[in-house]
Amino acid sequence: MTKMNAVGWFDIYVNEMDRAVAFYETVLGNKLEEIVDPTGETQMMSFPADMSSYGAGGALTKSAHASPGIGGTILYFSVADCAEQQARVTEAGGTIVRPKFSIGEFGWITLCMDTEGNMIGFNSMR
Repeated sequence: MTKMNAVGWFDIYVNEMDRAVAFYETVLGNKLEEIVDPTGETQMMSFPADMSSYGAGGALTKSAHASPGIGGTILYFSVADCAEQQARVTEAGGTIVRPKFSIGEFGWITLCMDTEGNMIGFNSMR
């Protein structure tokens, strides 16, 4: 039996796609790409991904079926140094919830709120 990663894809729900895209492109320093929802029900902008590599791909998603907001799930983006993303969050329209802090041998985390009201995290080893 082949082991699979627990997460194969993620959606970050948004209310205003242009605002959310501007936030994530500014904070992460990457361009998002439009992808077509085969159902035609949602608008999606994909984070850069190589689906054959380790980790999960995902997208910003605007849908009538779900809404953004704080819940029981936090998505953590893997980055080189989360202080870099932390420095970009407020200029991109987000809010720092908890500045960079140590999680011991697992590195460092910054928690913030995006422009849509989603709590997200950035994780780095330095």
